[in-house]
Amino acid sequence: MTEIRKYQTIKAVCDGRKTKDRACVELGLSRRQINRLVLAYKEKGKVAFRHGNRDRKPRHAITEENKAIILEKYSAYGDLKPNVVLFCELLAEEDSLLYSDTTVRKVLYQAGFLSPKTQRKTKKRLKKRLKMREKENDGLALLPRAEDFLEMPEKAHPSRPRKKFRGELLQMDASPCKWFGELETHLHVAIDDASGDVVGAYFDHQETLNGYYQVLDQILENEGIPARFLTDKRTVFTYQSRQSKKLEEDTFTQFGYACHQLGIDIKTSSVPQAKGRVERLNQTIQSRLPVDLARLGIVTLEEANRYLKTWMKRFNKTFGGKAKLSVFEEPPKPAQRNLILARVTERTVDAGHHIRFQNRFFLPVEKGQDIYFLRRTKALVIQALDGNIYLNIADKIYQTKELVEHDKHSAEFERPQELKKERRQYIPPQSHPWKLASFKNYLRKIGKSYDQYRAEKENLTQPHTSINYISTK
Repeated sequence: MTEIRKYQTIKAVCDGRKTKDRACVELGLSRRQINRLVLAYKEKGKVAFRHGNRDRKPRHAITEENKAIILEKYSAYGDLKPNVVLFCELLAEEDSLLYSDTTVRKVLYQAGFLSPKTQRKTKKRLKKRLKMREKENDGLALLPRAEDFLEMPEKAHPSRPRKKFRGELLQMDASPCKWFGELETHLHVAIDDASGDVVGAYFDHQETLNGYYQVLDQILENEGIPARFLTDKRTVFTYQSRQSKKLEEDTFTQFGYACHQLGIDIKTSSVPQAKGRVERLNQTIQSRLPVDLARLGIVTLEEANRYLKTWMKRFNKTFGGKAKLSVFEEPPKPAQRNLILARVTERTVDAGHHIRFQNRFFLPVEKGQDIYFLRRTKALVIQALDGNIYLNIADKIYQTKELVEHDKHSAEFERPQELKKERRQYIPPQSHPWKLASFKNYLRKIGKSYDQYRAEKENLTQPHTSINYISTK
């Protein structure tokens, strides 16, 4: 546009339709520069205003060979393609090609590849780019007004600053995806709002209470008790009766009661933008974690959950650590956490004096003795986090014994089982070669030599009769 404007102005000066003073004002140049442009126009014509670097490839531009490597490598990923930032990291790690994500993204867009992270507006913009080129010279578009871009107040979700302290606010959500293999699984995650650290992650087949319990247990074990959770309005976190909107008639959910015991506040929202930190985290993880799982050949739920511990440390080292001050409180002991993060269900004693839970039968036990309750006795089944089952009957806790489907041993048709003798653990004496050096150091500290220790030990091991005989003689 600047070249065309200079050409039209200088041409008007040469044709006598404009003065040189007017050209100085329009182009913002001095009289000397106008004279130089007039002479160049008279010698070369319109080409004199063409920039010298036009159609010349820069020296630092990416080579055609590297472009071919990038496109071939990206197309080799098939349907599971990484995002551009992760792809740049893989290029640097595997092919030693150091390019910015902007450069690689431009190469991929020109070849027709779209990143999994490409937003909807970018896809529309790329599709309309060809149409816009055809309509560039059709006419000038009307200038837009500022009022045309205003958002409705009820739909606006302005960004807010991060919290100051770690543990002040944790956002929690579950993300469904084909993380490994063809089966869709759910990744339960929790992110600290202040630091950006992933403080808990767990795979499960569905978005379940057990998944969020496992995430909360990781938070308590590694960090402590946070101040507040921000989640969506799933019934795992909050429940409100449809018949009544009174606050006092609401009841705790299992997860809500566990947080109530720990002193953790739960805030829920049905608007995804309200918990944008964890929503953005889900997008980032979906474009990076499946690629890592596929590279390592992980195809089972157990392997994926074991790998999450290593992956979280590497992820937090790269993207987290934005806050150091913490308000996490001292967590309860593991035995207490095991009962706090428990599932409680109502059951009734059947005719066989058992409780049926998850298609298994359990009998209450006290001090190794079976306890038999009357039929239709109400009971609360407590499934601890480690899977152990307890029964609460009339505010008394009982351990349980599971009823097996078949006897493990038949007394009538099999031989009696031989009980193996327990082998006593061998404890080497202090004079053992492996212990002797450290034991001598210990005797030296208490002011005694090893010879004195052996003499005292021999006196203690002599028979009492011989000692009495010597003393009487």
